[in-house]
Amino acid sequence: MAVTVKECLELQLLEVEMLLSMFPKRGEISLGEEAVPSIQRYLRTADGALPPQLQYCIAVEVGEAKVKVELQVLLPHMYPQAAPQLFARSDALHRQQQLQLNTRLASHISSLDPGDLCVCEAVQWVKDNSLPYLENSKTSSECASKEARVKETLHRMWIYSHHIYRQELRKKIFDSAKKLNLTGFCLTGKPGVICVEGLQENCEEFWRVIRYPNWKHISCKHVDSIETEGSIDNLRLFRGFEDLQFQAHGDYGLRNDYHMDLGQFLEFLKQHQSGHIFQILFGLEGKLSD
Repeated sequence: MAVTVKECLELQLLEVEMLLSMFPKRGEISLGEEAVPSIQRYLRTADGALPPQLQYCIAVEVGEAKVKVELQVLLPHMYPQAAPQLFARSDALHRQQQLQLNTRLASHISSLDPGDLCVCEAVQWVKDNSLPYLENSKTSSECASKEARVKETLHRMWIYSHHIYRQELRKKIFDSAKKLNLTGFCLTGKPGVICVEGLQENCEEFWRVIRYPNWKHISCKHVDSIETEGSIDNLRLFRGFEDLQFQAHGDYGLRNDYHMDLGQFLEFLKQHQSGHIFQILFGLEGKLSD
């Protein structure tokens, strides 16, 4: 004799009652307020539109650490004659482990006798079989954490030019530094000085971009390389990429041929733990301006 929708829904409510007795604590079963009443109303009248499909979530504690694995349940109206939709998930599981766990869960449920209530069986299976996946996930996380501690190198380049005036050149300098996440500064005028610091490949790309095609009077005077297991950001001397403007001396005519006050520049370098660079850039000992 064919099983009716009404009979299936009655069995679903019976199973929910069993689960509520198994998981009496608040939060162990998440069940919508109207889920059961809507089915009960339908069973009393047995006419009209079918109620929404019954769905709920069961928090299963696994292992001695009591890691929570949620079993999400969605029941077709003809369950248990039709197969339930079950999905186990946990924040402690990576995507691949979660996929493997659910594949095995689905295989186990499909091996049971058709027509039998099986959510309670699924809960017990999750409780008994999730631990190996959780342990594999922990091992994978520890390996990933160790890999994440790979050493990085902060690169700091000190670049000298006879002069830096042109607006289009300055725009290229600042745009490239921002794009490549470099900190440092650009001292405009005569002489011109640029410092960039960041990942080595980014500094080298910056040097390639600004140097070509036709910047003749420019050279990289010095490079600092510092290796760290932490973030290179902790080694930066500059918080952003600064546009240095100091008091200038000279002709403000058509050529804008003016010289920077190097005393102020030396003071700036010393404020950023880089006073020694002055001699490297200019070949002479620096003295602070008055």
